[in-house]
Amino acid sequence: MTPLLTPPLLAFQDVAKSFTLHLRGGTVLPVVAGATLTVHPGECVVLGGASGAGKSSLLKMAYGNYRCATGAIRVRDGDRTVDLAAAAPREILRLRRTTLAYVSQFLRVIPRVGARAVVEAAGIEGGLAPEVARARAADLLARLNMPERLWALPPATFSGGEQQRVNIARGLIADRPILLLDEPTASLDARNRAVVVDLVAEKRAAGAGILGIFHDADVREAVATRIVDVAAFRGAMAA
Repeated sequence: MTPLLTPPLLAFQDVAKSFTLHLRGGTVLPVVAGATLTVHPGECVVLGGASGAGKSSLLKMAYGNYRCATGAIRVRDGDRTVDLAAAAPREILRLRRTTLAYVSQFLRVIPRVGARAVVEAAGIEGGLAPEVARARAADLLARLNMPERLWALPPATFSGGEQQRVNIARGLIADRPILLLDEPTASLDARNRAVVVDLVAEKRAAGAGILGIFHDADVREAVATRIVDVAAFRGAMAA
């Protein structure tokens, strides 16, 4: 069955988001309006558009970090659907453990915990047995060309590119069905960008649905099954 013939894992329906600038006299800054898109199993939907168009805001709404002002963001959770726009915080946290994986541009972890332990912990939180999480963490770090001598060191001591590789491993270690990728290759060299392309392909083949931002044109073309131009959602604000 082709991806678009299966029910979506993630669906935005007529979503709008704005920010109120309280230090600017309550000025309202519109971000997106009328945002409607779907992500099906086996798809990698890439958000396109200029900087500031609202791409990262859409990802953060899909993870529950931002609340939308209007509309619905539906996440398939087993045999039911949850609307993130109406979900309680406890429900959103549960979905993050079981269903939603998010790779941001920046690594935020507990200080003084080694890189391998950081990745393992993400796997265990995602439902893996400890021994499976340990093996997967080692495999991912090795594939991402992280020298084994660094695995026991805290990522705070790493370069930006090394931290990003740990971040990718954390996000991909478990088998969550929805992956949200916010410029995961921005700090990587060509060798490791190619590894990420392979990892995305493997997740797609396993049935995951991916919504991502990739500013590197070669990576974007390699991973995208569809590209959604976010500028269309800004146009809706002027309508």
